[in-house]
Amino acid sequence: MVTDKDGYMHLVQYLTEHLGLFETPNSEVISDDTVMELFEEQLSAQIIMVCGQNPSLSFTQRNMIIREVDAIVYDLEEILASVANHKATPAQTLFITEFSGLIKNLFDQEIAKQQVSV
Repeated sequence: MVTDKDGYMHLVQYLTEHLGLFETPNSEVISDDTVMELFEEQLSAQIIMVCGQNPSLSFTQRNMIIREVDAIVYDLEEILASVANHKATPAQTLFITEFSGLIKNLFDQEIAKQQVSV
């Protein structure tokens, strides 16, 4: 649905270009959540919004979205392996929130395309 699209590849590239943001000293830490916990929380919230905004999605489509999010989380774990368990800084939290919103936008676009073609 989205993980095989150019937009997703661009977002992965965007994340890798900003990995330096995640390699900050622990003295900046404010959040109790780790980097990966924040990604999971934010992505979950965004996907709940996607499904809530699209009540006409079938059970199969919702399952496809969940599988896609699982694949995205797996990719994030691979990319962020060395920092995934570090406590998040405010700058990282902001980046994660924005990145998760961009992921939601990818799903919104794909769902809109599918509904037009039906």
